[in-house]
Amino acid sequence: MSKNLIIVESPAKARTIKNFLGKDYEVIASKGHIRDLPKSSFGIKIEDGKFIPKYVVDKDHSKVVKEIKDLAKKSDTIYIATDEDREGEAIGYHIAKAIKKDPQKLPRIVFHEITKSAIKNALKNPRVIDINRVNAQQARRLLDRIVGYKLSPLLSSKIQRGLSAGRVQSAALKLVVDREREIKAFVPKEYWSIDAVFNENIEASLTEFQGKKLEKLSIKSKKEAKSIVDTLKPEEFKVSKIEKKKRVTKAPAPFMTSTLQQTASSKLGFSPKKTMMIAQKLYEGVQTDRGIAGVITYMRTDSLNIAKEAIETAREKIKSSFGDDYLPKKPKVYTTKSKGAQEAHEAIRPTMLDFTPQVAANYLSKDELKLYTLIYNRFLASQAKDAIFETQNIYISSKDGVFKASGKRMVFDGFYKILQEVPEDKLLPELKEQEPIKLSKIEANQHFTEPPSRYSEASLIKKLESLGIGRPSTYAPTIAILQARGYVEIEKRQLKPTEIAFKVIEVLEKHFPNIVDSSFTAKMEEDLDEVAENRKDWQQVLLDFYKPFIEQVERGKKEIKSQKVAIPIGRTCPECGAELVKRKGRFGEFIACSAFPKCKYTEQIENGSKKEEEITDEVCEKCGSPMVVKNGPRGKFLACSAYPKCKNTKPLTKPKILEIKCPECGGNIVERFSKRGKFYGCSNYPECKFISKYEPTSKKCSECGYIMAKREYRKKEVYECIKCKHREEI
Repeated sequence: MSKNLIIVESPAKARTIKNFLGKDYEVIASKGHIRDLPKSSFGIKIEDGKFIPKYVVDKDHSKVVKEIKDLAKKSDTIYIATDEDREGEAIGYHIAKAIKKDPQKLPRIVFHEITKSAIKNALKNPRVIDINRVNAQQARRLLDRIVGYKLSPLLSSKIQRGLSAGRVQSAALKLVVDREREIKAFVPKEYWSIDAVFNENIEASLTEFQGKKLEKLSIKSKKEAKSIVDTLKPEEFKVSKIEKKKRVTKAPAPFMTSTLQQTASSKLGFSPKKTMMIAQKLYEGVQTDRGIAGVITYMRTDSLNIAKEAIETAREKIKSSFGDDYLPKKPKVYTTKSKGAQEAHEAIRPTMLDFTPQVAANYLSKDELKLYTLIYNRFLASQAKDAIFETQNIYISSKDGVFKASGKRMVFDGFYKILQEVPEDKLLPELKEQEPIKLSKIEANQHFTEPPSRYSEASLIKKLESLGIGRPSTYAPTIAILQARGYVEIEKRQLKPTEIAFKVIEVLEKHFPNIVDSSFTAKMEEDLDEVAENRKDWQQVLLDFYKPFIEQVERGKKEIKSQKVAIPIGRTCPECGAELVKRKGRFGEFIACSAFPKCKYTEQIENGSKKEEEITDEVCEKCGSPMVVKNGPRGKFLACSAYPKCKNTKPLTKPKILEIKCPECGGNIVERFSKRGKFYGCSNYPECKFISKYEPTSKKCSECGYIMAKREYRKKEVYECIKCKHREEI
């Protein structure tokens, strides 16, 4: 009989912890939230200004709840060991409720890393579930349910089926849409630069002309630029001033959630979602040279705090690996600048510094190793000395002009040595002040100002963080849902809003301005922080939001005009087979799939015109109407002119007939097409159901005697039996 039961969220975490403890401990995973609001109904009862949630155990978790109950009956002590954030606190609370235990009486243990020493220390220092954090998470969950359940159906009824809205989601989408509006409204401005080469190898730019400082847009025309070049070209030049300064580049702080997602995106090309999935695995436990263990600390954090023991270990590692020159006299301490930073976590760091990337390469997958190396090197670099550069500025003057040449060289690489990212030097030759210098080349170069760039996933996270919108756990899922709902597309690693995104934001801006207001959303996050710190009542926070919001919803039902204009065009979607419809968008008419957002297929309509359909002599065998020629993804085809009443279609040209006969009925085998591509079937369909993905041949299978098809398998051409899948090399 087990004397102690430890309940965590994930099976991987459970396996790792079980690995550290003896037979006196049983460890089981709840597999996330075991109680939540119902999926099929609102789930919130509102009485006398109070919000009463109805929590249910879903079918997927009923089995695990029974297992936990059975183990709990046999255990003397039940420990709640969920993650130490609001989400983890709430999961622990709901576990206790589901197994009929008092949440305030079960010992609650927390740890920032899943190592043997951390687990043992946590068991020695249990606390109770923090009900204030539970209420903060509960308030967030109810707020999101209220917005989602009341606003999403309204958008779907007024604009398009399948749309959704949310507090953080809609505020984030407005940022993306506003940036696209800036780009479309941008008018480029022309400007010119005057660039020169001195002594054949010193590149410099004009910074002053006839006593006037030149800014970026100072020279506005080709005529003006040519006049300056013509004036300066015959003049004599000398070195008027040489500046040399020492510049310190400070070591970077260790990672927190947002900076890890940003850096993994820019350096590794990982999406925030992928980064967090890999980080979760590294935290919960992977195989190491000393068994299964968590190799990084908790990855959902907005803290830059580092445990004293970890700092000392890092300093010892820097000294032994890189020498005293790279070790600062005092440990470095970092503080977060993000708004509303909360949760007493550490920054993200490796748990075992002797589990180096070189050692880890023997145990981790390719992507796990990339992310682990990024975290490992960043943490070590954060405790190393700053880098030192010498910046060089040479000013070259004539009667009318002053040119500036800039260079730099690294004096001390410091933390760059650990990051293995040493910047290149740009050295200038040794010159003396008042020394004559030869003008080798001078030219005017035309430029245009550029619009702001679209947000990347990394830059959007940075913006959300700076505005105080969302928290570490929300960044990745927010961007994922914007993509899943068809609001944004990834184009050249940037977020491009779709037509429907503009419509949604326009409606929200007019009728629900607070939902897309970043200040309002950030203030709501601050209110939730105050609930977690027991400075605000969670029920009052909900009530303050609910009353004006519901009034907006009721007004919206009456005032928002329906934008559901979708005209069937008589074609099916080439990607999913659903009906294609013509819609009106922000920039004119376009064709889209009626199954949006599940299918995001669209087409542009050139010049808003549509070609006249070509009527043929053929008659539809189903309804007797004339057949017309239409264009599809695989070329022209025949369709019934009575569409949508009759949806009969057939090839414009007769299908290709193979020489080989059907092995089932002796009929012809013909080449056919579906939304999934080309296939081969019997001409006697539907009486004969013979079908093959690959082109059948006359060759017989040596195993079963059925006919074989020719295909490519693992970069080799082979014969494959259509029935038993036996393969033979050609």
